[in-house]
Amino acid sequence: MNFYVASSFHNIKQVRDVSERLKRKGYIHTYDWTLNGRAFTVEELKKIGEEERQAIIESDLILVLLPGGKGSHVELGIALGLNKRVILYSPYNEVSDFDQTTTFYHLSEVEVCTGTVEELVDYVSPGKVL
Repeated sequence: MNFYVASSFHNIKQVRDVSERLKRKGYIHTYDWTLNGRAFTVEELKKIGEEERQAIIESDLILVLLPGGKGSHVELGIALGLNKRVILYSPYNEVSDFDQTTTFYHLSEVEVCTGTVEELVDYVSPGKVL
């Protein structure tokens, strides 16, 4: 199963951790944006955007780790528009805090997972070991 992880630059360590855990279970990471530095030109932004969009297209599963940045919310929209499986990881249940939530977090297509990273990985792939 192919996956993509959307989040903010502030969550790079957590994105890498989740990605590594899923890869150890046999999942395929379609694009690791954490390897990029910050873009400084429009051309760099365009290239990264095209790579991220293609990675979402190629993915079966999109994980959105909160707190997300503005790009991760665009990625959430692309995933929803493509009818991908979307799991929103809200470690502290921010999704239920009316001041921090957004309408799209509450669509029936969005699965919400709270708790630890281990619980997230188990939620994604209960008992799956390759």
